[in-house]
Amino acid sequence: MSDLITCENLSLGYEGRVILSGLSFKLEKGDHLYVVGENGSGKSTLMKTILGLRQPYSGTVTLHDLKRSEIGYLPQQTAVQKDFPANCEEVILSGTLMRFPFSPFYRKEQRELAEKYMEMMHITHLRRQSYRELSGGQQQRVLLARAFCAAQKLLVLDEPVTGLDAATTADLYDAIAKANKEGMTVMMISHDIQAALRYAGHILSLDETFFFGTRKEYTEYANRKAGSSDE
Repeated sequence: MSDLITCENLSLGYEGRVILSGLSFKLEKGDHLYVVGENGSGKSTLMKTILGLRQPYSGTVTLHDLKRSEIGYLPQQTAVQKDFPANCEEVILSGTLMRFPFSPFYRKEQRELAEKYMEMMHITHLRRQSYRELSGGQQQRVLLARAFCAAQKLLVLDEPVTGLDAATTADLYDAIAKANKEGMTVMMISHDIQAALRYAGHILSLDETFFFGTRKEYTEYANRKAGSSDE
């Protein structure tokens, strides 16, 4: 695999407050990276910096053969997003706009892409239903389908299964893993360590001390950390 993103000696924060510094890691093409850590550790700030929505206080983020327009992003939902006035298909189709920025109407290719991911997320039957009338799990399926439509090389997900039931959570994890196996690079913020140990290629931990490595290396790191805390 070759590098897709390189972060070197990053110092990040907001409103003049540094929340992490000295962070370096690489994301390779085809990887499935989980970013874990406590609330306030800088996970979402890191994502927004990679997406170009925030600037680092110091350090560099280098994109290799990757444009930010080729990234599909699923942030945590806000109350405004949950009340979005459109039907499901319209929401999903909007994810294709960066691929076809100069088209005044949706093309056949855009509709086929939306159809593909509606089928993948098992929501084809909801295409004409108002987004605001859906359950939380259904809305998340719609937003994930939209992110898939936008993602040409990288899918960035911020806590995509928060608040969902176990069956829906498992279904979404499997859909993300399937896309990764088909070649999509995935970077996901999660509190679910068990899911990370099942699906991740690499894990980046932002707790106390930084850790970046494979699932096996993370398990060894966590065991050493637990052992030292017991002494």
